[in-house]
Amino acid sequence: MNYYNEIKKNLIKCEIYDKSKDFSKNKNRVITYFENGKLLNEAGKEYGKNVIKQYSEKLMIEVGKKYNERTLYRMRKFYEVFNNEKLTPLVSKLSWSHYIQLLSLKNVDEIIYYINVTLNNNLNKRKLQERINKLEFVEENKLESICNIDNAKNVIIALRKVHPYEEPAIDIIPLIDENDLM
Repeated sequence: MNYYNEIKKNLIKCEIYDKSKDFSKNKNRVITYFENGKLLNEAGKEYGKNVIKQYSEKLMIEVGKKYNERTLYRMRKFYEVFNNEKLTPLVSKLSWSHYIQLLSLKNVDEIIYYINVTLNNNLNKRKLQERINKLEFVEENKLESICNIDNAKNVIIALRKVHPYEEPAIDIIPLIDENDLM
């Protein structure tokens, strides 16, 4: 497979499509970039790391200046991040500008959270970036400990000491021995 020609063909089709006044053009761009990200990922495995630099030099001349190294790296990263069963169905939900903001996130659940926040609140890319910068998504961790009642207080003190937030949620469930019920 000639990865370069395939990528170039896709980008030229995308450029032609963008010139139309169709509202679905953004969806087309995102899907094209995802598909080209896959091709760049495969080409990199076959031809090495410099393939993006080589392709960008040619694409900037033949298709347009916006297809520089940075854009091609983003396409590849977009594919790498969103190529999983939880995220692939969400690929066409937002604009490319939104996805650029989301590429900095590492956690799949966090990405899904911000996609939903963006869709539910109709956020533009700047508002999305503001929400991301506020760090409103908090990954939760659950800690379970079994200890006797004498050690429970020390466990709670230790938990509060290392917990990164002001007040962790704590539930204490006493264990009852079956013999105590008889």
